[in-house]
Amino acid sequence: MNTLSGTERKNIHSGLEVSIVLKQDQRTGHLTEGVVKDILTKSPSHPHGIKVRLESGEVGRVKVVRA
Repeated sequence: MNTLSGTERKNIHSGLEVSIVLKQDQRTGHLTEGVVKDILTKSPSHPHGIKVRLESGEVGRVKVVRA
């Protein structure tokens, strides 16, 4: 399984399985897994990861993309 960078918007689309870090987990780095519902970051890249909303409703920055 290869992984893509979560900092590039072009690597992320709805329906993709990802691991994100939630706002409250930024200090610990705890990752939450889920499926992308919406992409919230408008710019083509972000150094801390593209912000997405999962189908579960959780919002966070993508750290791992499962491709």
